[in-house]
Amino acid sequence: MNLFEIGWNEFFAKHFEPFKNQGLIPARIACEKKYIYIVYTEKGELMAEVSGKFRFDAQTPKDFPAVGDWVAINLRPGEDKAIIHGVLPRKTSFSRKVAGSRTDEQVLAANIDILFLVSALDRDFNVRRIERFLMPCYNSNSRPIILLNKSDLCQDIEEKVRAVESIAFDVPIHTMSASENKGIEVLGTYLNKGITAALLGSSGVGKSTIINRLLGEERQEIRSVSTSTGKGKHVTVHRELILIPDGGLIIDTPGLRELQLWGDEDNLKESFKDIEELAQTCRFRDCGHKHEPGCAVKKAIQQGSLDMKRFKNYLKLQREIRLLATRRKEQWFHSKQAVHKRIELKRKGFFRE
Repeated sequence: MNLFEIGWNEFFAKHFEPFKNQGLIPARIACEKKYIYIVYTEKGELMAEVSGKFRFDAQTPKDFPAVGDWVAINLRPGEDKAIIHGVLPRKTSFSRKVAGSRTDEQVLAANIDILFLVSALDRDFNVRRIERFLMPCYNSNSRPIILLNKSDLCQDIEEKVRAVESIAFDVPIHTMSASENKGIEVLGTYLNKGITAALLGSSGVGKSTIINRLLGEERQEIRSVSTSTGKGKHVTVHRELILIPDGGLIIDTPGLRELQLWGDEDNLKESFKDIEELAQTCRFRDCGHKHEPGCAVKKAIQQGSLDMKRFKNYLKLQREIRLLATRRKEQWFHSKQAVHKRIELKRKGFFRE
């Protein structure tokens, strides 16, 4: 297996030098199931797990390898298995907040060049959901591409494309029907040897069908969308890095019915450039866009140049991002307190490390 064809480059080679001096070899995470990994190496596909020291040192979920990560491994003698001793710095990553009350980052895909954001054109079409997904796309430092699938089930394609264009600035938009194998060829213009893409979207938008078309075989399981709700079920249950026969790699991900945001207000500004530019022309610098005179945002809404639903979604996401920032500061403070307490207890001789 040629490492350069699966994404290896000078960036990773530079960061691998310390591990190379230890006699370790590079590998790329292809799949993860409960901390058991499948990795791609020059020697082929291997099963791997993290070392005991790695597990002990890991502080949060983001410290563990994610699909797409490059890692340093050594081989178990006489076995097709390996031990992971370190993760190389990520060039890019797509993350969300972990489920539940914890304020931790979960990396869904690492070292990706292109993010294919897939949305269906059927009755589950939702512009506000696309807005939400675009935020972490901008945060990932990868190039977002919007794929509007199931064009065969849509009667007003041009109208929906215009709706997406109004909220996705400078992001390429392509319509397709994966089930009828129409429009799939456009993905080939983005996928080349060494290029890694990821497919992201809700359940039932057709990600697995797109993968199968790219592979030329029915590899990924497909399940029909519910006729009563118009929503899909999770068929893909884990993330997987897949080699495309014509060149490139693609990460298939489970459908994301809920995407808890991970990022900051800069990502919000990138996603809502139009509102941010309007806010710069408000009479007051600290305008809350509510009852203040000379508010350019309110004027744009009244004139119909800004969609009220988009503005409300902007405010909703802004509240989420600010709450996340507060919780991250609180968690950082408590973690620092725990470290200082441990140091103090050690100084007093209560335990030894």
